[in-house]
Amino acid sequence: MNYIRINELLKSPTIGSEVIIKGWVRTFRSNRFIAINDGSTINNVQAVLDFEKEDENQLKRITTGSSIAVVGKVVASQGKGQNIEIVVKSFEILGDANPDEFPLQPKKHSLEFLREIAHLRFRTSTFGAITRVRHSMIFAIHNFFNERGFYNIHTPIITGSDAEGAGEMFRVTTLDLKNLPKNEQGETDTKQDFFGKETNLTVSGQLEAELAALALGKVYTFGPTFRAENSNTTRHLSEFWMIEPEVAFNDLNDNMDLAEEMLKYCVQYALDKCGEDLAFLATRLEEEDKSKPQDQRSLPLIEKLKFVVENDFVRLTYTEAIEILRNSKPNKKGQFKYPIESWGADLQSEHERFLVEKEFKKPVILTDYPANIKAFYMRQNDDGKTVRAMDILFPGIGEIVGGSQREERLDILKQKIATFNIPEESVWWYLDTRKFGTVPHAGFGLGFERLMLFVTGMSNIRDVIPFPRTPKNAEF
Repeated sequence: MNYIRINELLKSPTIGSEVIIKGWVRTFRSNRFIAINDGSTINNVQAVLDFEKEDENQLKRITTGSSIAVVGKVVASQGKGQNIEIVVKSFEILGDANPDEFPLQPKKHSLEFLREIAHLRFRTSTFGAITRVRHSMIFAIHNFFNERGFYNIHTPIITGSDAEGAGEMFRVTTLDLKNLPKNEQGETDTKQDFFGKETNLTVSGQLEAELAALALGKVYTFGPTFRAENSNTTRHLSEFWMIEPEVAFNDLNDNMDLAEEMLKYCVQYALDKCGEDLAFLATRLEEEDKSKPQDQRSLPLIEKLKFVVENDFVRLTYTEAIEILRNSKPNKKGQFKYPIESWGADLQSEHERFLVEKEFKKPVILTDYPANIKAFYMRQNDDGKTVRAMDILFPGIGEIVGGSQREERLDILKQKIATFNIPEESVWWYLDTRKFGTVPHAGFGLGFERLMLFVTGMSNIRDVIPFPRTPKNAEF
């Protein structure tokens, strides 16, 4: 007889059948009732022992965190909270968990504490739910693009270029840091390094994705990206996952349509496929919000998700947004940490959230940003001072997507590369695509963990990735 996963058992229980389940003990009470979870669902199954028939030494080994295999009969439950339970015929302890050492006892633990034991936090209801939702979102993204004729490509993790032009990258080297080779100028001789040049961990797969799009038409990447920013905020990670589609012949309007369609698809997929986990996370968020002032509480989770699916996103230019922000009450009363004084200001999270949560009460797409605050590859507008950029802003998150129509004109692209102090020889291959059959094209990047923040209702990005990488933290 093969064992059955708990989610399958609960989906179609057969009363009177004999089954084997395997999992981890959540609780054991009265020497009789074992709550077992195997990670396949938020729900536990209750196994009922006849303790008078069991060996006392074996019963002592049934502790929170221990692993167990149970053979028993499925019966209708007499207690509240479950439809079925298992009357135990026999059981085997597969792995002990000393209750004096196991840190996940059946009580509420803070998220900060759980980050310190990230190797065990998967076993909690919260992180089991987050992990299952994360899997569903990964599947939804691949499904979305596959259904629309996109090709998934793998772009390099080790790169010699800086897609953002920001310079905040992790260095990749095999040189002996205690005895660095020097050239005639007294500088580190990177020609002796493994790749014969300076290389880094990628901040984006976009540039390489563009190369593929200009041959295959529609492509996307979904891979790890790295930023060496010293940012200890609830919205930043040093290692995170990015979804980056690139589409030949698309302009900015096509780009906005694609991004809005993708976000709505993913959120609807979560509503359709992750009901039990979202219900649990919604209750968790509701409990968390009770300790906050009324004006700081968030929308109920399910309501917030439906809000995105059911509303068209507001579209407005950066210039229009600046006027709204400059004349807003928070700005006039000095309530913004970063006051908006004039056109050209780099919008902060507080400004983005004001537009979404207060001004429009809908997701917002901002377009046509000043060229000097955006990346070199964004298409220059005819006004000479703005670019065809777009950012999508979500409630509770701020920016969740950033993208643009790409600069396809070789002469202007060369000018911008010079302005950003990027050596032409480092991106010669990128420039080649503008020489040989260039076309208008566009793309965007979706930070996967920010999507996860939104869908799960969690408030800290460290809690929606299994093993967060942040400044001074690379444990596990």
